[in-house]
Amino acid sequence: MPGTATSQAEVKTVSRRGFELLVDGRELFVSFEEFPWFRNASADQIRHVDRPRPHHLRWPDLDVDLTLESIEHPERYPLKSAL
Repeated sequence: MPGTATSQAEVKTVSRRGFELLVDGRELFVSFEEFPWFRNASADQIRHVDRPRPHHLRWPDLDVDLTLESIEHPERYPLKSAL
């Protein structure tokens, strides 16, 4: 089916500063400073990640959707909301 992701995203470790995400054989670090929506989430909520499309990740328990581009280059996507 077109649009179906062929590989999943996996959260490897969660620390005080953020978490490591494994996607397509690459490890990406998601900083709580850059992505404050995860700061107060439980490890289980962070680990529950879906990949509905190849460049789109979703954390349904947190109602957070991010593109891989925004994780790889957060400086290109300044936060628009205050938490």
